[in-house]
Amino acid sequence: MRVALFLLSLVALTLAGYLVIGGWFLALSAADVLRVGASATAQRESVPQTDPLTIGYRGNPMQALNLPFTIKPIQTPLGPAEAWLVPATGAETGRAIFVHGIAGLREDGYRQLVTLHEAGWSVLLIGYRNDLQAPSAPGNYYGMGLLEWPDLEAAVAAFSPGPDGLDILISADSMGSAILGQFLAQSDLADRVGSVVLDSPALSFSAVVDHLANQGGGPLPAGRAWVALHLLPRLTGLPLDEAEVANAFVTFPGPLFIAQGSDDRTTPIGPSQAMAAARTGSTATLWTKAGHLMSYSEDPGAYRAAFGKFLSGLGS
Repeated sequence: MRVALFLLSLVALTLAGYLVIGGWFLALSAADVLRVGASATAQRESVPQTDPLTIGYRGNPMQALNLPFTIKPIQTPLGPAEAWLVPATGAETGRAIFVHGIAGLREDGYRQLVTLHEAGWSVLLIGYRNDLQAPSAPGNYYGMGLLEWPDLEAAVAAFSPGPDGLDILISADSMGSAILGQFLAQSDLADRVGSVVLDSPALSFSAVVDHLANQGGGPLPAGRAWVALHLLPRLTGLPLDEAEVANAFVTFPGPLFIAQGSDDRTTPIGPSQAMAAARTGSTATLWTKAGHLMSYSEDPGAYRAAFGKFLSGLGS
């Protein structure tokens, strides 16, 4: 009996040790994703893309698409953050704001910009805290929207309402969707948003960590993720358990367009599909087999057609 209890205790201690050590390394990996500078440095050191409609392209709207633009400083709570304003040609149909993801670029919004501009929209591609042309923030981590949403609020205040008092459209990629979700949940200006566009959205930080654990291999990924999620607030100083924004989009009353691929290794597609299914408002979806932010690249024609159809239905 004593031998059996000893063996059971040894197994339990071994299992606990495995979960703690595995969770610790998973937490370090997740914290590194959020660390300011790490992802941006890797992106700056990568070879720039030559196609302006490919993620990783660098160049302003005139260089990329021969579209006139102006530099518009947005007065955020931490100071001015640079944005690019691409005005509509002729009569303005509406106004849109693009919000990029972690260490992303304003240029990442060109995929939507082309279709929006063809439809008569003015588009503001914004930066926010910790971007190169924006203020640095205290601490050393991106906040999964918990810290950044007031910067989007400043952009909304500066760029809305649209023509004839129309609400604006906000398009957000990856962590940009977490920023938008926090804005919709917390800002007094949330009712100025009439429609939403999401691409590979980060709706749930816990789901992102679960996704990382499952991709890392090894047994008991859910247990390692649970440990990591309890360690991360201590590592980052952020209440990351509050970085959950799916409900903000479920309850958003306006039209919503979402695109995401099943091979997304950064933000899992499951929470996006569950969010879309739970909505009662007008919802357009484009589910692909692509990786993170790659649904456009997988089939540009299908993406433009789906997005264009969504835009044509606004206001109808």
